[in-house]
Amino acid sequence: MKSRAQVILLPLGMIAVLGLFVLVERRPVLFANSTYLGAILALQIAFVGLTHFDEVFFPILMGTFLWAGSSLPFSATGMGLRWLFLAVGAFGGFVIWIKSPRPRHFGAFHLVASLCVLSALVSAIVSEIPRTALLKVASLFLLFLYASSGARVAIAGREYKFMSGLVLACEVLVYLSAVCYFVLGYSVFGNPNALGAIVGVAVVPVLLWSAVAAETRGLRQRRFFTLALCGGLLYVANSRASTLAAIVVVVVFTVALRHQRLLLQCAFVSLFFLTVMAVVNPSQIDERVSSFTGKVIYKTGGTHPGAFGSRLSPWAETFSVINRSTKNRLLGSGFGTSELGDLRPNIGSSSVYTLEGTNREHGNSYLALAEYLGLLGSLPFVVLLFMLVRMLVRVCRWMRRTGNPYHYCIPLSLVAIAGLVHACFEDWMFAVGSYLCLFFWVSVFLLVDLAPELKAEVRMSLSKPFPALGQPQAIRQPTT
Repeated sequence: MKSRAQVILLPLGMIAVLGLFVLVERRPVLFANSTYLGAILALQIAFVGLTHFDEVFFPILMGTFLWAGSSLPFSATGMGLRWLFLAVGAFGGFVIWIKSPRPRHFGAFHLVASLCVLSALVSAIVSEIPRTALLKVASLFLLFLYASSGARVAIAGREYKFMSGLVLACEVLVYLSAVCYFVLGYSVFGNPNALGAIVGVAVVPVLLWSAVAAETRGLRQRRFFTLALCGGLLYVANSRASTLAAIVVVVVFTVALRHQRLLLQCAFVSLFFLTVMAVVNPSQIDERVSSFTGKVIYKTGGTHPGAFGSRLSPWAETFSVINRSTKNRLLGSGFGTSELGDLRPNIGSSSVYTLEGTNREHGNSYLALAEYLGLLGSLPFVVLLFMLVRMLVRVCRWMRRTGNPYHYCIPLSLVAIAGLVHACFEDWMFAVGSYLCLFFWVSVFLLVDLAPELKAEVRMSLSKPFPALGQPQAIRQPTT
């Protein structure tokens, strides 16, 4: 197969080079345009990603989404490139997946995901801006197609390399973020909630698992130090949803593995961190303590309407829109679009990404889904989420019975748990342009393949607390 591909690609490459020379000779102005040159560079990167799909395409795709969601230079360019790479990864990954030998095929979870896309497509027809809604449905289709095929290519047969690369990427992300926020004072992710989301939902679950399953004592200490930096970043972000998600992950992980000692250590480190902050900056500690209720719990000053006061207004508005008419309750406003009435600016125009002001905050991903799709359209998504929750319960039961902290499904399960909790306060779960949405759903679809079966539940001896990360001998198989 490789020789046949080389025989085909070699003459095609030579023809392409000759064509470029002819184009340079006849239309040199095209190669002086930065837009055209950027497009050529993007196509080259996509081609390289396809030729080394299992190794480099997921990092390229995830990096592009992170770049588009940051305040780095040329982030607006990344907003367009992310869709190009997602489309290439979805269709290219699907072709590679169906042509490669694979132990797992499409199952019930993937069938329900396809029904979700179909339901979103039907809802887009009734939207007051169907063009935007259809674009969002197309992005959801590309996301689910990539997660169910291309992402599986990246991990199938190379779980150790994939998870090691993911852990390393999370560490690098934390160190770079710490330098930007603590040293340079530069908000690389813009909104503090965005920083909290990526740290609390994606980074903390992966690093917590990797610290417990570290290969050496030095590596374990380094990763726990990185986790401590994550705590500092969450402190800077001052995001309640992200902090709650991280706390839930720590509690679930330690309780499921009967690791109460680690839970106590995390609580001690948190108290120690607050004490250090009080000593380093005593002039502000009194102000922070006195205003903790207002700034952290209630997110407001003066009168405090309650712990969820900052979310009550968008929640109430969403309920009002849902109950406004029978059509809204049953069919919704259209996938990814809100009914803003006269407040919607220039609804006749659209773009490949959501324009500011053409959607509104819901404060909850599940309420946003109910508004977008209504009761009927939301049913496939509810079934999909129910299947996910059932799978997470199964993984936690397996962890509880085996005491095995080294399985690859554990970090993916922790990411899914953190995402489900965080989505109760932010509406990103079905916003495909968000890097958190991409990482969450890729983790969920990979978890479908990696989740252990109930019949494989055995109690594992912990005579070697920290064996090599993910090595086959570290995961004991049941004997027959």
